[in-house]
Amino acid sequence: MNRLMIKAIIFDFGQTLVDSASGFRLAEKKAKDIVFAEIRSGLGGLGLNDFLPQYRRIRKEFHGVSNFSRLAIWQEVYRYFGLCPDLKVLEDREYGYWEEVKMATKPFAETESVLKDLAKDYKLGLITNTQGQKIRGTHRLALFPELEKYFDAIIVAGEDGVPAKPDRQPFIKCLKQLGVSPKEAVFVGDDWRIDIQGAEKAGLKPVWLKHHSVDRNWPEIETRVPVIQSLSELLDISNLIKG
Repeated sequence: MNRLMIKAIIFDFGQTLVDSASGFRLAEKKAKDIVFAEIRSGLGGLGLNDFLPQYRRIRKEFHGVSNFSRLAIWQEVYRYFGLCPDLKVLEDREYGYWEEVKMATKPFAETESVLKDLAKDYKLGLITNTQGQKIRGTHRLALFPELEKYFDAIIVAGEDGVPAKPDRQPFIKCLKQLGVSPKEAVFVGDDWRIDIQGAEKAGLKPVWLKHHSVDRNWPEIETRVPVIQSLSELLDISNLIKG
């Protein structure tokens, strides 16, 4: 794939264009502590060592099928322990969860300048999975109009009948909106299963971003997929893809 063949660059959002890791950690810890306290109270006592493995297992199972609804995850945790929570309380708690994540979400230092430069030569797209909120159209990208303006196509997968990544459909829909073929597009993301494998299955050329500023245990995978540590490396995308 050479420069003339690359017509579009498509991005994931979270941990690709912005860093929201600290917000997720804080929101998740608060939610987990509240759920544990309520279940322990409802059962008349429950040890943390009995709670945590089940909580983590259920969360992992939901994430494994690209379901990021905290409401659904919490409901299943309560159900496992034989309790029936107040749905309205969980809805309010989920809203607070995502508000906390939003407030802690910041673009990487180089994000805007890189998008500005790439937009001169390529069509830019974005495919991001919905976080499962009840109200649609509330994705965190809307908080950053300075970034949103650079995109020719934005797909929030998991809404309006479009399945979440790594399903092929959101990739194909974005390509169609951009007017390019899979072979003419590069996809940049941080998640191996959702982004990299999803893009490969849809025929796009993936680039795996392991941003140097993100505190994360990256999976140990041997791959020929180009790996970068900063979005700035995309400015030499022809050589990056060639390599």
